[in-house]
Amino acid sequence: MDQSTLNSALLAFLDRSPTPFHATANMVAALSASGFEILDERERWQLRAEGRYLVTRNGSSLIAFTYAGNPTAQGLRLVGAHTDSPCLKLKPHPEILSQHYEQLSAEVYGGVLLNPWFDRDLSLAGRVTLTRADGTLCNRLVDFRTPIAIIPSLAIHLDREANEHHSINKQTALPALIQGKSATAFDLKRALLHNLSANDPALESAGVEAFELCFYDTQPARLIGWHEEYLASARLDNLISCYAGFCALRDTPAEVTQLLVCNDHEEVGSGSTSGARGNFLESVLQRILGNQEDRARAMARSMLISTDNAHAIHPNFAERHDPNHAPILNGGPVLKTNANQSYATNSESAAILQHAARQAGIPLQAFVARADMGCGSTIGPLAATRLGIATVDVGVPTFAMHSIRELAGVADVFSLYRILQAFLAMPEISIAS
Repeated sequence: MDQSTLNSALLAFLDRSPTPFHATANMVAALSASGFEILDERERWQLRAEGRYLVTRNGSSLIAFTYAGNPTAQGLRLVGAHTDSPCLKLKPHPEILSQHYEQLSAEVYGGVLLNPWFDRDLSLAGRVTLTRADGTLCNRLVDFRTPIAIIPSLAIHLDREANEHHSINKQTALPALIQGKSATAFDLKRALLHNLSANDPALESAGVEAFELCFYDTQPARLIGWHEEYLASARLDNLISCYAGFCALRDTPAEVTQLLVCNDHEEVGSGSTSGARGNFLESVLQRILGNQEDRARAMARSMLISTDNAHAIHPNFAERHDPNHAPILNGGPVLKTNANQSYATNSESAAILQHAARQAGIPLQAFVARADMGCGSTIGPLAATRLGIATVDVGVPTFAMHSIRELAGVADVFSLYRILQAFLAMPEISIAS
C-alpha cells in the first residue's frame, strides 16, 4: 500500500470512528474482510498454524493475531495502541432545562483541552444497551452524524478578560445546547430509539437500559496545508496508531506470531477489564502459549512496540521542548524516552526499533520532555510490567494533542506503518551479550 492510498483510507476510518466502539467495530470489519477469524472469549479456541484471528472485549478493545505455530521458539512481535480519546461523555441523566433552553450535560473524559470544544458543530455517538420486546438484552452502536448540539462561548463583551484569563468550570460551562424550550421536551432515550429503529424497525418497541455516548465534532478529517502535507482531525491520538497497526498486521506475511493490541481507557489510566491494566492481553497470551514455562520462554524472545502519539515542537512555543529532542511533523516517527519510566524504552529496545527503521528506510526522531516538565505515559510501561516483555515507545509527532482537532504529518503515518511492518517481520529479537 502506498502513502496516498493509506492516508485516503485513514481519513475515512477517522470519520467512521467517533467512539472506541465504532473504531473497534471498523477494525473488526476490515480484518474480517482480510481473512481474520473472529474468536469468542467464552468458547474453546482451536488455533491452526498460519491462522489469522481476532477477539474483542467490551466492544471497545481488540486483539488480532497471526499464529505462526511455534511462538515459544521464535517469540512474538506485538504492537500496542489505544482506541479511546479525550472527549465529553454524556451523564446517565443528562437533560437540563435552563433559561428556556434544553441542554445535555457531560463529564470530561481524560485530559481534554477544553477551549476548542466551544462553538463547534457537535453530534453524539456511542453504544446503547437495550431490552428487546422478547425481554433479551442487546447492544447497538448509534451515531447521529448530523450536528445536533453546540456549546456557545460567552461573548467577549460579557467577559473582557477572556483572552487573558479564561478558566472553564467543567460543571457549569460545558452543558451543550440542543434545543429551545418546547412543548415537546427533548427525550434522549426516545431520540436513541428513533435513530436505531430507522435501520432496525424491531427496535421501535425496545427499551433503553443504559448508554455510553460522547459528543464529537462533525467536521470531517482533512488533508490541509498548501501542499496538503498535514492531516487534521479529531482522535488522531490514538486512532493513527490503531490504523497503522492493523494495516501492518494485515499486510505483513506471518513468519512469526504477530499481535495487535488496541486497548480502551488509556486516557483515564487503563484501569478496566478492557484497559491495559486489565487481563485481556494476558488471557489471550495464555491461550496462545499454553503452560507457564512456555509463556516465560516466549516472552523472553518477544517485544512490544507501544505506539502512541508524540509532541512535535510547536513553532510558537519552542521553549516548551528540550532543544535536542524536538520532533517535527513529517520528520519521521518519534522514539520516546523517559528516565522515570513513563515510557518503557531502554537502550536495547531502542536499538531494535532503530534496526527495524533502517530496514524500512525510515528516519526516526527522538522525544524527551524538558527536565523541568512532566510528560504523559502510554500502555507501554503497563504491558512491560505485567508481562515482563521488552518494550519500546514510539509515536507519530502531533500538534494540539487532546484538542477536539489535532494535526499530524501525512508522511509520518505511512512511515509508522512501514516500521511496524519491518518489526512484525523480524525473525529474531535478540542482542548478543
